[in-house]
Amino acid sequence: MAFRPGKHYVNSPLRLSINFQNDSGVDTDPTTVALDLRAPSGAETSYVYLTDDELQQTDAGDYTCDVTPDEAGRWFYRWRTTGTGTQLREFGDFLVQYSPFDDDNTWSSDYAV
Repeated sequence: MAFRPGKHYVNSPLRLSINFQNDSGVDTDPTTVALDLRAPSGAETSYVYLTDDELQQTDAGDYTCDVTPDEAGRWFYRWRTTGTGTQLREFGDFLVQYSPFDDDNTWSSDYAV
């Protein structure tokens, strides 16, 4: 997962994306696609394709999810799928910068400077 250059800030939209391929390397659509997102506070949100508007298919095997982190710190995400030959769990994380304008939390070592 590659993000555009620069920093991510509280309440700024961010797009997570993924490409699914079968064992032969051909783009393929799993039976189900979901994205789990965990905030630095531990709160979790799940997005499910065809249920949540934030999670969209852009092409065969390609999916994006638009999220808006509402707190500073390290966020974690997990893509989950089901289907023959397409079961996957892929994990990642990203850092959201502290801002005295958007975040009332006290600065901690989790925040990039």
